Amino acid sequence: MRRVDASLLERNRKVRNVLAAILMANWAVAVAKLVFGLLSDSAAVTADGMHSFIDGGSNVLGLVSMSVAAQPADEDHPYGHGKFEALASLGIGAMIGISMLELGRMAFDSLLHDRHPTVTPLMAGVMVATLLINLAVTSIERHQGEKLKSPLLMADARHTLSDVGVTLAVLLSIGLVWLGYPKADGIITLGVMIVVARVGWGIVKQAVGILSDTARLDPQKVETITLQVPGVRSCRDVRSRGMEGTVYVDLKIEVDPQLTTARAHELADAVETRLQAEFPEVVDVVVHVEPARRPASLPGISTHR
Repeated sequence: MRRVDASLLERNRKVRNVLAAILMANWAVAVAKLVFGLLSDSAAVTADGMHSFIDGGSNVLGLVSMSVAAQPADEDHPYGHGKFEALASLGIGAMIGISMLELGRMAFDSLLHDRHPTVTPLMAGVMVATLLINLAVTSIERHQGEKLKSPLLMADARHTLSDVGVTLAVLLSIGLVWLGYPKADGIITLGVMIVVARVGWGIVKQAVGILSDTARLDPQKVETITLQVPGVRSCRDVRSRGMEGTVYVDLKIEVDPQLTTARAHELADAVETRLQAEFPEVVDVVVHVEPARRPASLPGISTHR
């Protein structure tokens, strides 16, 4: 029995609203960093601005994907369109990879051409202000991602958190340049590139796990809970897949061979109810019912509720 109700549509609407608000914040921060980075000829500040701009681009990608993910199940997508969220997360990872390459180019350009950025109190103040904005954005987006069980929001929150680390590193480079170490601009930019690469790998790994149907529940725990249902003699071949908030499970149980089809169906319902009570994220359970110690030629009873 699949849980399809208005709550899923409401959840997707809330995710889109969060992304829209974060988009405005990210692009405001990006514009400020890019303007002051270009005016001061600082590779690190400009790279930080590009990173923030990509944050905004990932929000746009997320909004587009959520418009698709919010659609209900249909004949072509009987399990719904939820995986489009994971595809969007994969896209965010790709965007981070592109930004990493650009950061590397800017860093080496700064070091090889010995560029000396101009540090001003206004530029430092802008960077501190953008840092505070990014911290607030990350906290809000992570909280909403956990609340709404959205891998897209969680991935984007990690991306924004990487922007916080980048800004801290850039503030350090500004301080070092002001103290008379101009090459710190290029060196810090190289460090930023490594941080960005790690974040991108984490996001890609999570998205690939969802798209490749990585197991979402502990089979042993599912088996233990299933065996607590009176009448179930054994449980095996437990499989699960899906996303954090929409998990699909199928398993096989063995029951008394003398049970009627109706009674076997009731046991399948009981197993489903027990599993969904224990795992709220489970939206669909397929229970294959087979007679215990049955002859090999006797077909089992397969029920889906």
